[in-house]
Formats: sequence, C-alpha cells, structure tokens
Amino acid sequence: MIFVRDKKFYTTLAAYALPIALQQLITVGVNMADNVMLGQLGEAPMSGATLANNFISIFQIMCMGLGMGASVLVSRFFGMKEKLSMKKAVNIMLRMLFVVATVFAVVTALFPENIMRLFTTEKEVIEKGTGYLLISIPCYYLNGYAMTSSIMLRSVGKANIPLYSSIASFFINIFFNWVFIFGKLGAPAMGVNGAALGTLIARVVEFGVIMGFLMFVDTNIGLRPRDLAISVGNLIPEYIRISIPVLVSDTLLGLGNSAVAVVMGHIGASFVAANSITTVVMQLATVVIQGISQASCTITGITLGKGEVEKARQQGYTFAALGFIIGGVGCGVILLLSNVIVGAYKIEPETAVLAGDLMHAVAVVIWFQAANSILTKGTLRGGGDTKFLMVADIIFLWLCSIPLGALTGLVFKWPGFWVYIMLKIDQFIKCAVCVVRLRSGKWIKRIEK
Repeated sequence: MIFVRDKKFYTTLAAYALPIALQQLITVGVNMADNVMLGQLGEAPMSGATLANNFISIFQIMCMGLGMGASVLVSRFFGMKEKLSMKKAVNIMLRMLFVVATVFAVVTALFPENIMRLFTTEKEVIEKGTGYLLISIPCYYLNGYAMTSSIMLRSVGKANIPLYSSIASFFINIFFNWVFIFGKLGAPAMGVNGAALGTLIARVVEFGVIMGFLMFVDTNIGLRPRDLAISVGNLIPEYIRISIPVLVSDTLLGLGNSAVAVVMGHIGASFVAANSITTVVMQLATVVIQGISQASCTITGITLGKGEVEKARQQGYTFAALGFIIGGVGCGVILLLSNVIVGAYKIEPETAVLAGDLMHAVAVVIWFQAANSILTKGTLRGGGDTKFLMVADIIFLWLCSIPLGALTGLVFKWPGFWVYIMLKIDQFIKCAVCVVRLRSGKWIKRIEK
C-alpha cells in the first residue's frame, strides 16, 4: 500500500505544510519583485544582486542546516514530551548560529570585492554586487536567528507564526525596495543598494516577530531568556551525531550551488541573467515541495518519538509518492508558462532565447527534484539518517554535477539546456538512490534524550 488511508494524516500534513509553503511563496515573491525591479535598470544590476545573493545563500543554507539539524532532535523530543531536551537542542543551535553569522559578517566586511570576483570577472557586475553585500551584513544575524527559530517553531506545530512574520516582511520589503531602488517619496535612487536596504528593513521586523514569540510567548518549547544559559553538555554527543551531518550536508550543498554559480558566471552575463529568471521560477515551482519536505521531517520525527515505527515507514511511502505527483504537475505548469514569464523581463533577445531553453531544463529537473527533496530533506532526515544523506550530497553534487557542468559549459560549450541538466544531474541520481534507501528501512535511527 503506497498511500496512507487515515484522513487525519493528510489533515496534519496540510496543517504543517501549507503555512510553510505559503511562507516560501512569499519569499519567492520578494525575490521575483527584486528581480523585476532591478531588471528595469538593466542586466548588470540584476546580475550583481543575483551573484551577491549566491554568496549570502551559502549562509542561509547553513542556517537551514543548523535549523533542520536541530529540528530532527526537537521534533523527536516533542513526540517524547522531553521539554528540557528540546530547550538544550535549541540552545546549541543558537550558539552555533552566532559563530557562523560572525564569520560571514567579518569576511563580507573585509573582502566584498573578492567575494564577487569568485562569481564573475565583469567589472560593473562586481561593483553593483559589492554595494549589495556590504549593506546586507546585519542580515546575517537578523535573518539567521529568524530563519532557524522559525524552523524550531514549525517542528513543534507552530508553523503559522513564521507565516505571519513573512507576510509582514513581504509588504515591508516590497514597499521599501520601491522607495529606495527608484528614489520615490523623496528618497535617493539607490539602485541595487536600495534593494539591499529594503531587505534589511524587512529583516529587522521579521527578527522581532519570530524571536519575540519564541522567547516570550511559545509554550511548546517553553524557551525563555533565562534558559539561554543552561548547560547543554550532555546533549552535545547526540547533537553531533544527528544534527551536525545536516549542517555539513547543507553547507556543502550551499558551496556546491555557489560553485554552480561560478560556472554560470564564467559562461557569461547572459547565462547569469537567464539563470536569474529560472532561479525564481524554480523557487516558485518548489514552494509546495519545500512545505511537504519540512512537514514530512517533522511528522516523521514526532511519529518515531511516539515509538510508532511501522506507521512512520508507511508515511514515508506516501511522502515519496506525493513528491512524484507534485513534480509532474510542476513540470507541466513551467512548460505552459515559460514564454509568458521570460517575456516579462527587459532583457536582450539572445538572453531571452537562453532563458527559454533553461526553463525547459528546469521543467525536467523539477520532476525528479520534488521526490528527491521530500525524501532527503524530509522523511529520511526526520528518521535520523543524516550521515547517509551527507555522504550522498558530497558524492553526487561534487563528483558528478559540478565537474560535468563545468566541462559541458566551459570546455565543450554545449547548449544551455544540456549544461543546466548536467549542473543538476545529482537530482536524478539521488532520487533513485533515496527511493532504494526508503524501501530498505535502514533510515530509521534511534535517538537518545
């Protein structure tokens, strides 16, 4: 039997996944608005912001790794009703986040131009991206704490609070981007720097809402300012065993995505601009996938925390099947709307043709990425199988996708469609491997409090 027959399961899944998906949709909406606004200024500003965000995304993916790693423990402890262990896991995460955010802030402050040169050699793009990076430095702390704490709240059934925060952040970001990019309401026209400033203002609001709720209102975890000083030593070995592989895996994924961006940047500004469009479309197409991924991680953890192993296995098959179905739908939608989306941007004809080719590649990739993401970032991760997933990420991304993408894009000069497929070939391989892993049952690991 592939699909769970219990209606309550689907109700619970919707309650967890929909707020997460809506929050992701809002995030994508902000990114799309940034791209469209900056696209009115030309390709260089849009490319500069995109490449700067590729570096920032490494930090954000590390935050996801810290948050999702801790959530494996928190959701399991939530099912076990171990509140003290939940507080300790969150504390370890927050302390590690401070260190990571500080490292990124210092590196960005000292070497912004060097960071941009990793992605492109075009002087104007480097100049635009450098200003964006410098203004974004406080966001490492603001966005880092808000992002990881949002994941903690979701892992104990409080997914609505991050959603409300994102809604407020969305309108604030769009408004101040409009003001500062184009110089409205008497403000200076700052271009790319205006986009960074608008984002910074929105991050301040997001931080205040999320951290205020976590530290003063939430009762599921029950963390309070006085708890930030509690001893966490006895949980560190289990945190290292379960959560650190998630951080390593997601960090390597972030570095790998940046390596992919380096390849694209050296192919040329047209490829970067075309990919800027497809990146937003990919994010938009995967919002439901991300919602189900994070929901399946939480649901699997809570189910196993209650000791219901066979139930968790059956739920895993259902999650995988949903991934293939949603991926197929996403593929069809992208193919139908690709011309309309590309036509909304003010880009050169050559770039528009390339963007169309990349959109077709995205449609193929999304079908397999959907099931792969729900398994790797959801079910298998929620089962505690984090070491296996870390190894899979290292092998398939770094030994397959990046070398093949570099060869086809920089050496063999293949068409954009096939270069993109090679850069994402790990999605196809991991999909097959993870389905086999799911069927084996070896992904269910015991976690000690």
